[in-house]
Amino acid sequence: MPTLSIHFDSAVIAHLAKAGSDETVHVTLTLGRGAAPATTPPPVVPRGPLAGLMQAGLLAPDAVLTFHQRRAGRSGRAVVTADGQLIVDGHARPFPSPSKAAEAVTGNVINGWTLWRLDDGTSLDDLRRELDTSSK
Repeated sequence: MPTLSIHFDSAVIAHLAKAGSDETVHVTLTLGRGAAPATTPPPVVPRGPLAGLMQAGLLAPDAVLTFHQRRAGRSGRAVVTADGQLIVDGHARPFPSPSKAAEAVTGNVINGWTLWRLDDGTSLDDLRRELDTSSK
């Protein structure tokens, strides 16, 4: 009978240990033999509204985006997927656009481009303007 062995990087274990009871943790498994995968999966190509930012290297897969609305008492956290979608904490399915992801958290139609920010405070709208400036 085959044996299944799952090894997690220590950073994954640390993240799981810090996760709150209401936080969704997404784990991707790659099947392989030893250190090398059995087959190389095809490269994932970003699609949708975030694709341009990702292809230009301004936004990376696994980037964490957050927002805080003090007056409304709301905050959100999302992770960028390799295909350009956003996985929002507490939601099972990824969202195709920043605004749809923000709406899922706030319950209101809202501009996700200005709401979601990287750790350094840069908004997705800032990145979009940077991309527009560099492509001219």
